[in-house]
Amino acid sequence: MTDDSLLRFRDQFPILHSTTYLVSNSLGAMPRAVPDRLKEYADQWATRGVRAWAQGWWEMPIKVGDEIAPLIGAGAGEVAMVPNVTIAQAQILSSLDYRKDGRDTIVMTEMDFPSVRYVYDALATKLGARIVVVPSDDGISIDEDRLLAAIDERTRLVSISHVLFRSAYILDAARICAHAHRMGALVALDAYHSVGVVPVDVKAMDADFLTGGVLKWLCGGPGGSFLWVSPKVSEISPALTGWQAHEHPFAFEPEMSYASGAWGWLTGTPVIPALFAASEGPRILREATMVAIREKSVRQTSRLIELADARGFIVTAPRDNDRRAGTVAFDVPHAREVAQALLARDVIVDYRPGAGIRVAPHFYTTDGEVESVVEIIDEILAKDAWKKYTHEKLVVT
Repeated sequence: MTDDSLLRFRDQFPILHSTTYLVSNSLGAMPRAVPDRLKEYADQWATRGVRAWAQGWWEMPIKVGDEIAPLIGAGAGEVAMVPNVTIAQAQILSSLDYRKDGRDTIVMTEMDFPSVRYVYDALATKLGARIVVVPSDDGISIDEDRLLAAIDERTRLVSISHVLFRSAYILDAARICAHAHRMGALVALDAYHSVGVVPVDVKAMDADFLTGGVLKWLCGGPGGSFLWVSPKVSEISPALTGWQAHEHPFAFEPEMSYASGAWGWLTGTPVIPALFAASEGPRILREATMVAIREKSVRQTSRLIELADARGFIVTAPRDNDRRAGTVAFDVPHAREVAQALLARDVIVDYRPGAGIRVAPHFYTTDGEVESVVEIIDEILAKDAWKKYTHEKLVVT
């Protein structure tokens, strides 16, 4: 039996007492302290009213960003909290000029998260940019040599996922950033599927922008996403902006004058309740340490692949430990219905067409839970228990 000191954190997540929770790639478990934090918000609103803005609320997008900063290798005051990554990526897109110097190209990949692709596809042509999409040959990875070849003298921005959401494949961000910079391009990394399960260091990678959120591996709930902008590109400002980014917001000046640092990348009025909930998970992860979390993730995802292989399930995840993040997807017969049967038994996973059942153990997952999810799948298939869910509406988590 493996000595797992990370299990000391299980009591901090109430849902673990009633379910086998294997879906932190979609929504991390809620820390026990979150209700108290939300009550703190409600009490402040009830008793302080508008005065609460001057007594902590206004600074929260940067103060909560400081809770994230150590997990991505950033410094204090460098991370801005925003409502979601779609907005953060749209800000990055809006900050660059695609009509000068012959640099009109944005390089992306076929495997990037659709919400990011949507906003780029919708805005790029209006801003004078063209998008080059690098395809995937196997539905799991991106050929990095092919990606690098697409980054040339016309490239203004490379906007890619650090970890591919469909397969948990880890791109070599440092290599990509180095090549892009040699070609005179900037790099924006969508790290939603890496921060919290894979060690991330924005400065070692030499990225220019990084976006992510606390919803998944950071166990911070919805509405808490973050944007880091390298001090090396401090002269860049977003066209998509708002009054909180103004250096004198309460002067209500008619012209925009951007605040310095992460403040200049805020937008309108912040989502205060989400920010109260957002910081508890990152605090726990910092205590657990990303080194220990990553070590455990590699061990448990390796075991899942071993169990799937033993049963002949098709695995949609990288075999190389260095290239695999925290999720293993495997396709089983009647996978959609099997996933529904698992949910009905309080084994919380999710299902994606073309990939199958996605299983995402986290630092609070026991080895027994990793074993049991596959054993329960065996039972569901052996007893045809999946048939009950053939005509039920698909639950997507």
